[in-house]
Amino acid sequence: MSNSVENILMGEETLFKDITVFNPDFVPENYLHRESQMEALALCLRPALKGGKPVNSVVVGSPATGKTTAIHKIFEIVAKKSQKLATAYVNCQLYNTRFNIFAQIYQQLFGYLPAETGVPFSRIYGEIMKKLSNEGKALVVALDDINHLFYRKNANQILYDILRAHEVFPGVRTGVFCVISDIEFRFMLDKNVSSIFIPQEVIFDTYTWQEIRNILDDRVKAGFYPGVLSDEILDEIVDFTNSTGDLRVGIDLLRTTGNFAEADASRNIENKHLERALQDFDSQSLKNTINNLTDDEKGLLEVIVEQKEDNPTAGDLYNLLNEKRPLSYASFDRALKKLEFMRVIDTKFTGKGKRGNTRQVMLRFNHEEVDKYLK
Repeated sequence: MSNSVENILMGEETLFKDITVFNPDFVPENYLHRESQMEALALCLRPALKGGKPVNSVVVGSPATGKTTAIHKIFEIVAKKSQKLATAYVNCQLYNTRFNIFAQIYQQLFGYLPAETGVPFSRIYGEIMKKLSNEGKALVVALDDINHLFYRKNANQILYDILRAHEVFPGVRTGVFCVISDIEFRFMLDKNVSSIFIPQEVIFDTYTWQEIRNILDDRVKAGFYPGVLSDEILDEIVDFTNSTGDLRVGIDLLRTTGNFAEADASRNIENKHLERALQDFDSQSLKNTINNLTDDEKGLLEVIVEQKEDNPTAGDLYNLLNEKRPLSYASFDRALKKLEFMRVIDTKFTGKGKRGNTRQVMLRFNHEEVDKYLK
């Protein structure tokens, strides 16, 4: 092992007072700028603490607007304050089958996972509901990114299982917090679910520049030693974070710049460390975004890339895409809006066309780099 590698691995000096502050799942002590949303969620839980049924909620907002943190925070407060309400959080991107979701609920109620084989769903479901009934507790389940359940066409069944439990287990009180990051997404509920799922909507707006500044400054104070990061570099990180609309970007940049500064044996973060972190971010971010696109969205992006330096109109792209894969205009328009929402493209209206205002489509990234991640 070379000396430089040894120095990096074994060096005692660090710029980080607490590096876990920059982890994606870190729940801050000071949860800033979400007081009204936390109050709304608390009002949904309040009836369950008084022996009634919890109020169902739909928690809506773009990615990285604090929805998941708010859920964890309010559930944490409930766990400390009351024995009358059980809570369970499920990430539906990771767990999206009926069995897996109720296995997660089971684990959070009993403290361990049920056996994965040989145990029927009905037994797990029954044990959950009997525990609630025996202990006189209500249950609220947070289904984060619930749109994934709708894509798999099992959302109605899971909501039915939770919300109509009282029909099989009299006296059981249950509620759901549905968390949605895809703000274009709309619920399609069966009648037997919609009749009982009448939610309160809690909206998480995108953070303003000043709110991002306050939140990141809070992380800097908790995560770095004093003097490590100047106000000027913090402002640059805030500017970039604000342009992406994603708070997680800023938190990740703080961690990455700190790592680069440590690798240089620097006592503070300099502009060159930020520049290196931004280069890393652009490349990794684009790769992750493309990997998470649907086949239709990737197909549309391929057609945009093929136009090289031209800025084609939406109509031209629709015709070109249809030569490769037939698609309704509504599906095409949805894919185009998703690419713009994910900040892969920009569109601007340029005048009247056959379908109203013509949109010109511009790729935000280097064509070759996008093409590389598409292949």
